[in-house]
Amino acid sequence: MSTEILIIDDNTEIRTILEEILIDTGYITRLAANYDQALTEIDKKLPDVAIIDVKLDKSDNDGIELLNHIKNKNKDIPVIIISGHANIEMAIKSLKSGAFEFIQKPFDKERLVNFVHRAVENINLKNENKSLRSKLFHSFDLVGKSQNVQSIKDQINKLAISDSRIFITGPTGSGKELIARKIHKKSKRFKGPFVILNGALLDVKKYEEELFGEEKKDGSILYGALEKASGGFLLIDEVTEIPLETQSKILRVVIDQKFKRINGNHDIKTDVRILCSTSKEIKREIDQGHFREDLYHRLNVFNINIEPLSKRLEDIPLLVEYFSKEICKNYNRREFIINDHNYLLNYNWPGNVRELRNLIERIAILDTNNDQIKILEIIKESVSKSSQEVFSISDNLSVPLREARENFEKEYLTTQLKKFGGNISKTAKFVGMERSALHRKLKLLGVSDIN
Repeated sequence: MSTEILIIDDNTEIRTILEEILIDTGYITRLAANYDQALTEIDKKLPDVAIIDVKLDKSDNDGIELLNHIKNKNKDIPVIIISGHANIEMAIKSLKSGAFEFIQKPFDKERLVNFVHRAVENINLKNENKSLRSKLFHSFDLVGKSQNVQSIKDQINKLAISDSRIFITGPTGSGKELIARKIHKKSKRFKGPFVILNGALLDVKKYEEELFGEEKKDGSILYGALEKASGGFLLIDEVTEIPLETQSKILRVVIDQKFKRINGNHDIKTDVRILCSTSKEIKREIDQGHFREDLYHRLNVFNINIEPLSKRLEDIPLLVEYFSKEICKNYNRREFIINDHNYLLNYNWPGNVRELRNLIERIAILDTNNDQIKILEIIKESVSKSSQEVFSISDNLSVPLREARENFEKEYLTTQLKKFGGNISKTAKFVGMERSALHRKLKLLGVSDIN
C-alpha cells in the first residue's frame, strides 16, 4: 500500500510545490487549503504523515491545533510543521506538542524529502512493532475440547449475527478479550473498529474523558472511546471498576443511544455494539453496592462465562500444541513438542491461558533444540513448587495414615479424571483399575461429577 501524505497550507503555490515534490518521490498526496478543510480531511481518513503550516485562516496556531487533533486520534502519526514566520518559541511549542519535525520556509527540497522519508520509516516501524506485538494474540483461535469451550464457540456463532449487548465473565487471563474479538470478527461490524476501554487501568479522574471525550477551551476535540468505536465494537473491560457516577451515565447512553462530550452542548448519537467483561463475581459486586444492578441488566442481554483453565484440564494438551505451533511460526524456529504433561496438568494455573501461553513462548525462546530435559526444567522453574505436587505433604503429616491415604487417592483420582475430561473408561485404563472398581472408589471417596 502506498504511503499517503496530507498537505495542509493556505498558500496555493506552496501546496502545489509540495505536492509535485512528493508525487515525484513516489508518495500519494491529499490537500487542504484551510482549517475547516483540514479537519474534514483528517476526520475522513487519517494520513500516514501530515505536513501542516502553522498559520492558516483562523489563528496563528491553526497548525498546532490540527497537530493536537491528529495526535488525539492517533499519537503515532508523524506531523511535520512548516512556517514562514518561524521562531525558536514556535519550534519548541510544536515539538512539545508532538511534532515529528519543524521546518522553516523557504525550505530546501532535499531536507524536506529527507524529513518525510524518516517520518514514513518511523510510522512504518511503529506499525510493524504493533503488528508483531498483536499478531500472537489477535490471530489466536479459541482452542479446546472441553464442554465449556465448545459451548462458547456455539454462543459466538449465534450471537455474532445480532447487535445485542454481551457480558463476558471469567478469571483474569482466561480469554475474555479473545472471545470479544471473535464475536467482532464474525459480526456484520467486522470492518468497523474494535476499541477497548480498560476500567482497571484508567485514572479515576479520567473515566468520563476517556469514554465520552472532551471539547477543549481552545476549540480542539479529544475523542472518547464511544466515538472512536463508531460503527464497530466497544469492549469495556473490567467494567466493575468504573465509578458509580460514571456507571449512571453509561446507563443513560445505553438507554438513549446518545451522549455529550465533556464541556459539549450537542448530543452525539451512538452507533456502537457494547461488550463488557469482568473477572470479578458480578453478583457480589452488585450486592456490595459496587455495581448498579439496573446497568447490569441492560448490559447482560447475553452472558458468556469462560471457566478457569484448572477446570478444563483436557484443553491443556491442545493449547500446548497450538501455542507451540503458532509461536514457533512467529519466531521462525522449529516447532517443539512437550512429551511430559504431568507438571502442566497438576498445576492450578492462576494466570490461566495467558500464563500457559507465556510459558510456551518462554520455551520457544530458551530452547532451540527440542531438548525434553531443558523443556522440563523450564516448566519446573515456571510453575510454583506448591502446585507441582499432586497433594500437599505437609497437610497430610498431621493426620492418621488412613486419612492421608484417602486424601491422596481423592486428589490423585480427581486430577486424573480432569485430565481425561471426566471420562471414566479412559481414567480407569490409565490408573490400572476396572471401570466398575473405579466407580466404587470414587463413590467411597465422595468424588462426584467433575465437569
